[in-house]
Amino acid sequence: MTSQIWTNPAIVEWSQLLLNSFRYWTTRELLERVGDSDCQAHKLFRSPFVVVSHGIEEDPLLNYGNQVALELWELTWEKLVKTPSQLTAEPINRAEREWMLEQARTRGYLDTYRGVRITSTGRRFLVENALIWNVVDAKGQRVGQAATFSQWTWLT
Repeated sequence: MTSQIWTNPAIVEWSQLLLNSFRYWTTRELLERVGDSDCQAHKLFRSPFVVVSHGIEEDPLLNYGNQVALELWELTWEKLVKTPSQLTAEPINRAEREWMLEQARTRGYLDTYRGVRITSTGRRFLVENALIWNVVDAKGQRVGQAATFSQWTWLT
């Protein structure tokens, strides 16, 4: 399923929310917006940088990860969308992660974030210069949060 996930209408729609919200908060484009929404969803999924997001549940589940994110966290799409977002950080780093998410919730976005994350198999990596933003729907209601980054260093 992962190989063609960007063709799923719900993923195409979420991809548009990710792209539109990024532009709304930063006044920049996450990627060049050419072609229709299906083309943009494909381009986002295959982009050379990490894009990952979660919903707004009390214990949010990851709901999107592009190919680079899936490879970095060592997850399949099916496992990714069942993973609580907090599990991307070790227990010792979760308070710092929650503070960062709250800063992004309050401000709309937070850039130059740096922190340690953990893969599904326990490998640790340091993320640098990440940008976290609120995902909003067409009415401006917050429906999730997303992050993007292209710099990380393996620690274990």
